[in-house]
Amino acid sequence: MPGNPGGDDCAAEYAGMTSESIGAAREVTVSGTTLDDYTDRYAARIHGMAQSEIRALFAVASRPEVVSLAGGNPDTTALPMAELGDMFAQLLRDNGPAAMLYCPGQGDTRLREEICRVMASTGIAAASPDDVVVTVGAQQGLSLLATVFLDPGDIVLAEGPTYVGALGVFQAAQARVRHVTMDAEGLIPEALEAAIAESDTPPKFLYTVPTYQNPTGVTLTDRRRAAVLDICDRHGLLIVEDDPYGMLAFDGEPPAPLRARTDDGVFYLGTFSKTFAAGLRVGWVLAPPAVRDKLVLASESQILCPSAFTQAAVTRYLSTMPWRQQVKVFRTLYQERRDTMLACLAESMPAGMTWTRPGGGLFVWADLPHGIDSKAMLPQALAERVAYVPGTGFHADGGGTGQMRLNFSFPTSERIREGVRRLAGVIDAATRLRDTFTA
Repeated sequence: MPGNPGGDDCAAEYAGMTSESIGAAREVTVSGTTLDDYTDRYAARIHGMAQSEIRALFAVASRPEVVSLAGGNPDTTALPMAELGDMFAQLLRDNGPAAMLYCPGQGDTRLREEICRVMASTGIAAASPDDVVVTVGAQQGLSLLATVFLDPGDIVLAEGPTYVGALGVFQAAQARVRHVTMDAEGLIPEALEAAIAESDTPPKFLYTVPTYQNPTGVTLTDRRRAAVLDICDRHGLLIVEDDPYGMLAFDGEPPAPLRARTDDGVFYLGTFSKTFAAGLRVGWVLAPPAVRDKLVLASESQILCPSAFTQAAVTRYLSTMPWRQQVKVFRTLYQERRDTMLACLAESMPAGMTWTRPGGGLFVWADLPHGIDSKAMLPQALAERVAYVPGTGFHADGGGTGQMRLNFSFPTSERIREGVRRLAGVIDAATRLRDTFTA
């Protein structure tokens, strides 16, 4: 395929940012010393940590000439910025000094009350503000749960593939991730039973994104939700339910969260990153009182307290702005972009490629034609000014080589069309090259 201005630079820069090259850099010597003079002093947990596939892409994929289908950003241009500006100004006038101070480690009471009202709208009706811990995004909530529950060597069960940020948390905790197979209806209950039976020690918990899953976009069916809860109850297996996308439904209403069906052994992670603003970094954990207290202690040891200002901003947004209508705006916008992506994939992609049809959320998961490696193909895609996330980033066991994640929430429909067109050309070229070597 013909090259593009800046394309070779994009590919070369990414090639210098992969986790493999970061590790190799430690072996490069400068004036007789390694680039990292502290290698022998790091804690054992640091040696297993590596940059995620997504973070490695950011610097290149954010270039304006690259159509990025790689990230997971909401489209904040859809927010009513003028009204939000007035809201922030009023917040500072009314409550500025208090919003600039420290706050309780568990989070502001008023925000926890608003969070309970948000959860009630999803079906979690019996939650108490006393059982909510405000976090710096759901990511910190997951990290706190890992701190409280995981020792080195512990087993965590997770869908295969699963959220890349969760893999980073479990890796930092020195836990072992065992993937549970999925299909178009979500996690397979029989595979969960088998994973529990085959574990050499009892798994500590099941981590799941059951609704519009990241990265696949697949939703666990009602029947399987009941089966998963039954299996975990019988085996005494805790569940960490991550639900960042549940309100972003396109095709009817989403199923009720697992936590709405039982309050026994399910820890619920929520966030405002996808329904309001990711940059504010406000999330929460819903947990039983004993665990809640330990989460607060762990959070205070990490950050002392969450930001009082961002909590006040979210509280005011939820209590004074039409946030439910704003969620509908996001749903309509993302549904249009999902439909655009699915139509373009159907029109452009070569034979042998398949993909999911998400009923909500932000992502499409694609299986490449046989023998095509998504990670090996990425430099060529970047040279053609299109980015995606290779499937390997969502597996702890090296799987996902023939898969990729595509985002439709952030790029406009026009950019999606152009990005899929470029990507189809890259995949077609890779397929023809494969056929040359296998002929």
